[in-house]
Amino acid sequence: MNRRSFLGIALAATTAPAFAAKTDPHPRLLSFHHQHTGERLTVCYRIGDNYQRSELQKVNHLFRDFRTDDIVPIDPKLLDILYDLRRSIGNEDAVYEILSAYRSPKTNAMLRSRSRRVAKKSLHMRGQAIDIRLSNTRTRRVRDTAVALGRGGVGYYPNSNFVHLDTGTVRRWVA
Repeated sequence: MNRRSFLGIALAATTAPAFAAKTDPHPRLLSFHHQHTGERLTVCYRIGDNYQRSELQKVNHLFRDFRTDDIVPIDPKLLDILYDLRRSIGNEDAVYEILSAYRSPKTNAMLRSRSRRVAKKSLHMRGQAIDIRLSNTRTRRVRDTAVALGRGGVGYYPNSNFVHLDTGTVRRWVA
């Protein structure tokens, strides 16, 4: 064994526990209240590195296009953003109020015909976006904290009192 190999093995042995400690073994819980359907849901969507398939199916159903009842798989990274956002705000019992999650192409086209603020290729149509409020938290604070996370898109709609979050490229806007 040469010196370089020995140092590589020694370094790996000393840093392995640090990498293992980065995975949060605690269950990740989220609570939602859909503002259009009235449905409520609390899920444990992830434990450690393992997404919980049955819980994700419940999320897919809740996040469906409520106008057409179409369902698509929701990007689990969107749930991770929501979880980290709520933890960063420090209000871990808060409930996410859903205004819009998945949108079918038909719904997106209808909304686009009514408002120039609806994107033609919206990430809502791919299960990668959500429009929310967080109970007992000002939307401005939700926006600021989401921007600080530096993950995905963050749109702030102060006149409508909601924040758009998505798993696309990092960007931000005010409408």
